[in-house]
Amino acid sequence: MLTIYGVYCSRASRNYWMAEELGIPFQSVPVIQARLLADPLAPDARINTKSAAFLAVNPMGLIPAIEDDGLVLAESLANNLYLARKHGGPLAGANVREEGEITAWTLWAATEVEPYTVKIVLTYDNAQENTPDGKALIEACVKGLERPLARLEQHLQTQDYLVGNRFTVADLNLAEVVRYAMSETALFDRHPAVKNWLGRCHARPAFEAMMEGRRKEAQAA
Repeated sequence: MLTIYGVYCSRASRNYWMAEELGIPFQSVPVIQARLLADPLAPDARINTKSAAFLAVNPMGLIPAIEDDGLVLAESLANNLYLARKHGGPLAGANVREEGEITAWTLWAATEVEPYTVKIVLTYDNAQENTPDGKALIEACVKGLERPLARLEQHLQTQDYLVGNRFTVADLNLAEVVRYAMSETALFDRHPAVKNWLGRCHARPAFEAMMEGRRKEAQAA
């Protein structure tokens, strides 16, 4: 059985969504970020990214990680590419060309989009969005996102999804990266095809199942 290490309110959300899309059984080990605990090394601390038990899985101390049939992987986007390739179906590439496109969009998400979107969401998580520094950072990140979102907007003029005109792991990976910037509504209003694409991705039952996991986790905190 697939094991996913990481709480839903983290990049592990990508892997939880993927497991729901595939309809495969999985075990969740809710490893929390050490920065959220007063003393992550305390004997009674919940399992976190500095816990010895988790470091034995991922020595880098980052979530998520997955374990599947003895294979351990610890990069969220790569985890999803692996799961798509293993289980096949419409989320995976239908041929080598589609595999290349899926990989390219996933790497593009990580290199061209996430460096900006993650700064936006962390600014809000740290309640700094209304401070002078926070506002300046968000403004700079929105400016940095204009070019990649314009590229995505152009691509989505002729198709509803990134590859093969169907929802694939490429859409899931990119949608989870883009989601971090959803607070910036004007940015998406300027890119309506991107906004509609994201809405289609978020209308999927598997996404809602993942978000329900996030809500339950927040309520239990």
